[in-house]
Amino acid sequence: MLTYEQVEAIFRSLPQRFRALMALVDASAESGPETFMRLLLRSLGLPFETQVVLPGVGRVDFVVAGWLIIECDSREFHEGWDRQIADRARDIAAARMGYVTIRPLAADIFDSPSDVRAAVEQVVEVLGPLLGDRRAPQLRRSGSRLTGRTRGERHAAVISGVVAGRPA
Repeated sequence: MLTYEQVEAIFRSLPQRFRALMALVDASAESGPETFMRLLLRSLGLPFETQVVLPGVGRVDFVVAGWLIIECDSREFHEGWDRQIADRARDIAAARMGYVTIRPLAADIFDSPSDVRAAVEQVVEVLGPLLGDRRAPQLRRSGSRLTGRTRGERHAAVISGVVAGRPA
């Protein structure tokens, strides 16, 4: 792990044309796949937060647009049946609060970033109109406004709209 000062020193030693990349450094990324995913989300222009703690779920890698959790899974931290059980329990806990979770593999993020980008884009395109900006209070650091409905009321409206075949 490098300190910010060490990263700055590395960038100072690089040719000038690479120094602009220093602005892309984010200390919240805990792995290479998370760094790549953050850059992918930036390229899509999606609002997101990193390393978000959700009550009953724990810390997640990304919350995108207030409703989509992205967990960047690698063999190192997600291998074995016990880890799989824990991950699925967290996904269910998040779903109970109205979140959708996707788990791209580190290998796919590195080896097939265009496929991962297309998948994220399609999930947001398909589910975004149904779920909208549903940021929980702890995610509203950017100052976005609340609608008049609570999370439960918005969820019920989305579900009833889907069942009735009309937008919520």
